[in-house]
Amino acid sequence: MRTPKIAIIGAGGMAAYHARGFREAGAELIALADVNAAAAEKAATRHGIPRHFGDVGEMLRALPELDAVSIIVPNKFHAPLALQALKAGKHVFCEKPPAMSAPEMARMHSAAAKARRTLMFNFNNRARPESYAIREYLRQGVVGTINSCQAKWIRRTGIPGFGGWFTTKALSGGGPLIDLLHMIDLGLHFMGYPEPAHILARTYHDHITDKSFKGPWGIPDVAKGVTDVEAAAHGFLTFRSGQSMSFAVSWAEMNQREEVSVTFQGTRAGGLVRRLFGTDGLDATAIDACELYTHENGRPVNRSIVVPPDETMGRVRSAVNFVRVLQGAEEPLNTPDQALALMRIIDGAYRSAATGRPVAL
Repeated sequence: MRTPKIAIIGAGGMAAYHARGFREAGAELIALADVNAAAAEKAATRHGIPRHFGDVGEMLRALPELDAVSIIVPNKFHAPLALQALKAGKHVFCEKPPAMSAPEMARMHSAAAKARRTLMFNFNNRARPESYAIREYLRQGVVGTINSCQAKWIRRTGIPGFGGWFTTKALSGGGPLIDLLHMIDLGLHFMGYPEPAHILARTYHDHITDKSFKGPWGIPDVAKGVTDVEAAAHGFLTFRSGQSMSFAVSWAEMNQREEVSVTFQGTRAGGLVRRLFGTDGLDATAIDACELYTHENGRPVNRSIVVPPDETMGRVRSAVNFVRVLQGAEEPLNTPDQALALMRIIDGAYRSAATGRPVAL
């Protein structure tokens, strides 16, 4: 296709990564929209985007040449904005989580199929150099079949503000389980997204109103806002293939330090992709690891896989992939089918935690 023309919906910090990735892939950014018109103007100026709007509908009507939009807004608005853009015939790149629930994601899936447009999500950890490296070992058969994996995104003091949309279930859909679903998705990605069978999960609310557990990033506190989401979630998934996954996600929990990781055990080799953050949670203190565990000549062998550093944790490369998919130059890093499966797992985890019983998926 010709040079894709893209607009960003949302004036938040993630716009910088989207803009950089789109431009690196050769797309043209022509507009930015946000319900806060002043914020839209400020962000458009900051990112060198020529047009800005306070209303998405107005933008879609004013720019018939627009090919695609990226959506960077609170979770509650992912589905409505994606449906609006798809109905207008635009391709969509949306921040995670895909939606507030599996039924919402199902409507987005159907709309994309009906419109014959690309619908992708910013599961940026799939685009990290470590993930590309592990996927190549999987493709070559070095790992064999992954029997089990352990997915973690755990924080000690990482609540992203109190009373704002992150901690308001009606706006976010939940706490760290839905916010930090990246490693669950990455584990599923490595495993080939097998069909889930059952899930057993628990959520915990300790520390969720304790301001000493606030993270160094996020949004400002809202004094009279709502905080009604979990602080941590732990669970176990089984798949119809016989594979299994355990997961742990938290904003506030008595952990040593923030850890973002997937560890897996395959029939021929195991492996690990991990980032350990420092106590302040900032990337400058991070320690990355990418490893394979195998047997050679009757002895255990651990391989350290060296990849280029990426302090954006794949955020720019993920946006590049979206544009290259539109150009026909790459396969998509994720699909609506996978997003729907992931949201069914998240919904099932919350149902299991609420009932105290395993849930069939």
